[in-house]
Amino acid sequence: MNIKKAYIFVFIILLIDQISKVYVKTNFILNEHIDVFGKEENAWFKILFVENEGMAWGAQIPGDYGKLFLTIFRIFAVGGISWWLYDSIRKGLSNYLIIAITLILAGAIGNIIDSVFYGVLFNDSNSQVATIFSNEPYGTWFHGEVVDMFYFPIIKDALMPEWVPFIGGKPFTFFNAIFNVADIAISTGFGILIVFNKRCFKEA
Repeated sequence: MNIKKAYIFVFIILLIDQISKVYVKTNFILNEHIDVFGKEENAWFKILFVENEGMAWGAQIPGDYGKLFLTIFRIFAVGGISWWLYDSIRKGLSNYLIIAITLILAGAIGNIIDSVFYGVLFNDSNSQVATIFSNEPYGTWFHGEVVDMFYFPIIKDALMPEWVPFIGGKPFTFFNAIFNVADIAISTGFGILIVFNKRCFKEA
């Protein structure tokens, strides 16, 4: 894969990611959901609109500057990943590696766009459907919330076995993460690196 094809791939993933996020943001109230292929308990999955600070499972860095630090860190990380992609293509390394890096890069940029711009592009989604280019934005530059929407609760309201330390006997849901297209790209990229490790790091 050459650099042009790699960045076209990145652009396509970003386009899908941002279209899906803007659609959900401008058509759903926060925590609103629709069932897909079935209803309620029988649904295959849900489109559930949530927002988070930009870390897995809604984790966040505490403090007034935690969100800003996370966003800036991600921007620097994207710079490093971009160089890794360019250098890997220049050296003619494995296409497995290049595809994995491309997916990770696209996903990282996708969530950075939310963090950098969404706070000033949209108004609040609480109790209302947000509008884009609002005169009353909900945040500031670099303080936007990441939009997530895909929810696959495969096992719901089950009890953790008693022998499991700390959480034994407590109810749990699997899979309880809510994610977006960018997250899928990142996870797939890392999955390729793990599953096809030998092929990824073998010179073409």
